[in-house]
Amino acid sequence: MLTRIAMLALFTVSTLLPGALAAAPGDAAPIFATKARQVYMVEAKSGTVLLANNENQAFPPASLAKLMTMDLVFSALKNGEITPETTYKVSENAWRKGGAPSGTTTMFAALNSVIRVDDLVRGVVIQNGNDACMILAEGMAGSDALFASRLSDRARDLGMSRSVFGNSTGLPDAESHTTARDMVTLARHIHTTYPDYYGLYAQPDFTWNKIFQRNKNPLLGLNMGIDGLGAGFAEGAGFAAVASVERNGTRLFLALGGLASDKERSEEARRILEWGLSAFENRIVFKDGEAVGQASVYGGAQGRVDLVAAGPIELYVPTDNLERLSARIVYRWPLRAPVAVGQDVGVLKVYSGERLLREVPLHAAAAVATGSLVSQATDALLEMMFFWL
Repeated sequence: MLTRIAMLALFTVSTLLPGALAAAPGDAAPIFATKARQVYMVEAKSGTVLLANNENQAFPPASLAKLMTMDLVFSALKNGEITPETTYKVSENAWRKGGAPSGTTTMFAALNSVIRVDDLVRGVVIQNGNDACMILAEGMAGSDALFASRLSDRARDLGMSRSVFGNSTGLPDAESHTTARDMVTLARHIHTTYPDYYGLYAQPDFTWNKIFQRNKNPLLGLNMGIDGLGAGFAEGAGFAAVASVERNGTRLFLALGGLASDKERSEEARRILEWGLSAFENRIVFKDGEAVGQASVYGGAQGRVDLVAAGPIELYVPTDNLERLSARIVYRWPLRAPVAVGQDVGVLKVYSGERLLREVPLHAAAAVATGSLVSQATDALLEMMFFWL
């Protein structure tokens, strides 16, 4: 592992002309070979990206759409829009398309019966019930189509910019698509925002109306600490899953897709997660309040300002250190005075070889007042020279 001094020597500052974008490294081959067509895995505490391949490539969400459905339901429960005791009636549409007559995964809700939200939530999370999804959607929004529109809006609000949901269930729909990155974003949000409900994803079984069903998530049976979230299958796109595992205080989130079979999905999920848990370690590279670097200030009483993060910068890095850690500070140039304490200035981009591990926002550690007319004129001349170059 790099020593403290050697690691700090790798951190450099890059400035950008106004309007320019940071130069990103080229697409690198994944450092861990997997059969998954799409894969994305991060460590929860630091947000370090451990594995990424085709993470922005779209695929049908299939039953993974139910994670989005439950986020909307959990949110409504949390803000009081509905309660666990709220009841919804089972429509013929929900019964026929998602219930016993459908031949799909179902909680076997009886036609025209009235069911509590608390039971419907378990019917979705544990039993993967399509009928439970439709009953919630119709009850909350009036129709599955209107509910799906809310799902897509909610996805955008969460930063899932590449996801669209055409229904609440994930049943075949030409409009629906998501990505591995977006699914990890959603999984992290559910785990962090709804701790009172997240535990349902690991509940082994649920009995509804005297019908006993085991949890439909096949990854729970791997017995390696996975405690959520779900799996799906779509014709032409293969088998997919979103998983979270916690071991010895380390939590990983994984999304993978494009697998050839249920067995291959489970095998790949196990291999990837075991690698993520065993081949890395947490390392604090900058303490809370420690200057990460400096940015040049133009027209200021001082020519430079220290940049710091909102807290300690922690990375989940390879234990064998086969790849060199490096980083750079990127900010919009020129940074003009006055600069306020805490002003957002740029971002620290940390790489392991060619692979981007993490981006950390940086802000000014001190205020920089506007300088004298002479210093402003000098800096203006330097700026003009840079533009000509």
